[in-house]
Amino acid sequence: MIGSLRGELLSRSLDAELVVEAAGVGYRVQATPQTAAAFGSPGSEVFVHICHIIREDAQTLYGFATLDERRAFEVLISAHGVGPSLALAILAVHDPDALRWAVASEDIDKLCMVPGVGPKTAARMLVELKTRLDLPEVKAPATAPRATELTAFDSARSDLRAALDGLGYSTEEINGVLPELPESDDAGALLREALQRLSGAAA
Repeated sequence: MIGSLRGELLSRSLDAELVVEAAGVGYRVQATPQTAAAFGSPGSEVFVHICHIIREDAQTLYGFATLDERRAFEVLISAHGVGPSLALAILAVHDPDALRWAVASEDIDKLCMVPGVGPKTAARMLVELKTRLDLPEVKAPATAPRATELTAFDSARSDLRAALDGLGYSTEEINGVLPELPESDDAGALLREALQRLSGAAA
């Protein structure tokens, strides 16, 4: 099993695939866009933490700039229904500290910011990740509100997301309309506003 690579970054594709040459061998490594950017331009000397996944039909290397990122990835793929692609997508939206904060504060809305993650998937992930992430050491990101500020506003947003999901709107449609809504703890008013905007977009 490959645990890390040290060598020259030969290339970096638009979909964040890296090719790292170590001891004369070029290794293809999947990464998040943020991680890929952190390694700099081709020609740079890099050290990459690797999660090496072996399956019957393929061997894939997933690369991370820090050991914390790799550990978070390994925790994510241990959760039911979370494969490597979704785990990378989650880490592309939330770094490990932000992920731990979202789980510790039971913030379904933040998890639903990830493309492909709806309310039901997010709720299941919260249950599983709470027992697997090292939550006692969670550090709130600098931009995160205090726990006392999360209650009514986040509850209204979560209720709104669940309502729109129940009405058949996709995760992409829901994620698109939420930033356009006013800050309010009135889920009913938010739902009416969201439906007006969604119906207008569809017209």
